[in-house]
Amino acid sequence: MAKKDRCLTEYRTVRVWLKRDSGQYWPSIYHAMPSPCSCMSFNPETRRLSIGLDNGTISEFILSEDYNKMTLVKSYQAHQSRVIMILFVLEMEWVLSTGQDKHFTWHCSESGQRLGGYRTSAGACGLQFDVETRHVFVGDHSGQVTILKLEQESCSLVTTFKGHTGGVTALCWDPIQRVLFSGSSDHSIIMWDIGGRKGTAIELQGHNDKVQSLSYAHHTRQLISCGADGGIVVWNMDVERQETPEWLDSDSCQKCDQPFFWNFKQMWDSKKIGLRQHHCRKCGKAVCGKCSSKRSSIPLMGFEFEVRVCDSCHESITDEERAPTATFHDSKHNIVHVHFDATRGWLLTSGTDKVIKLWDMTPVVS
Repeated sequence: MAKKDRCLTEYRTVRVWLKRDSGQYWPSIYHAMPSPCSCMSFNPETRRLSIGLDNGTISEFILSEDYNKMTLVKSYQAHQSRVIMILFVLEMEWVLSTGQDKHFTWHCSESGQRLGGYRTSAGACGLQFDVETRHVFVGDHSGQVTILKLEQESCSLVTTFKGHTGGVTALCWDPIQRVLFSGSSDHSIIMWDIGGRKGTAIELQGHNDKVQSLSYAHHTRQLISCGADGGIVVWNMDVERQETPEWLDSDSCQKCDQPFFWNFKQMWDSKKIGLRQHHCRKCGKAVCGKCSSKRSSIPLMGFEFEVRVCDSCHESITDEERAPTATFHDSKHNIVHVHFDATRGWLLTSGTDKVIKLWDMTPVVS
């Protein structure tokens, strides 16, 4: 009965499940809430369970040692609408949260007092915190990530950056390497080098639908991403990855000099029909279809699937460079939430099919 899990539902209930000696999970707690539950955060050290509700309230419970009772200790009116994400920071005794009201707020978990807030440019859906620097990372639906510096009762804007063409759906922070991972509805993941101050942004392409959640195994430097396509991808981040090049602008193919279809002058002068423009994912050059007829994976650039490359780059890519840096697994359901327990190597996924699955990731996360 040492192993437990917690889940919340749109039916206004919170359940705690215990694993019996038979190996089956049985509910030990069935608690009704005043409003549909939207998110949760659990701290195993203090057994503190924070639950966000559709009405903007965060309710805080303490679970008993045997996980057969939950006691309400306080509630925060944190937002004007649905709470999207909650983080409990034990070191600061802070409760951080984002909501549909486009606000990030933080409260003191001891007094229940609201310490401050910040309005984001769009609805926030990603939240991470660095204890050492007191920096909070907020990702929103516009595709932007905002970095704030928190003090006890104030915050200041550090910077913002944007690299996604879709909204940010998940954030994951590595405090050791000091890199931030952001997942997006554009199917991609970006690794931002925060600590190196180099402005490096590494792109990872391994999903066919929006990225729903990210988890990180610090001890092995492996990133776990889960998507709406049902895919679970385990990325090896202990390799030297390369930035993807910026796409170059040109009015004609940078390989054969054939004009593109908007280059009317060159089409008239050469009496040639304009061609459609493409870009090589390895060198970034603007090329025509004839000069980029090949496809190749480029794992060190994050392209685990085959992408368009120009013919000369295709010849230069070796078999060693095509070696995959990620493993792919099918969860067989549309994943909406993920939790990774690094101490046991267990991954919990919940899907739109209302099924919770528990995975032993030790064969691939090691």
